Amino acid sequence: MAIRQAAPKGRIVRNPRVLGGEPIVRGTRIPVRSIVLAAREYDGTEGVLTAYPQLTLIDVQDALAFYAAHKAEIDWDIQANLADD
Repeated sequence: MAIRQAAPKGRIVRNPRVLGGEPIVRGTRIPVRSIVLAAREYDGTEGVLTAYPQLTLIDVQDALAFYAAHKAEIDWDIQANLADD
């Protein structure tokens, strides 16, 4: 018999098989770092929603709240990915 796991409460999840476990918006492959960069580049939430029309306002708010709570980790992800370019 399979054991069901409760769904995560927030929209931000980690899956080791998606982007190496980097925090992403559930149901997408969009990492929190990309949302943070889009918010900076496009001047806030509305710009993120324009850049990523598949996201909802709640997705973006949760991603930015996750960033606020895990700033050092996400800033490291941003720098690591910029270095790869």
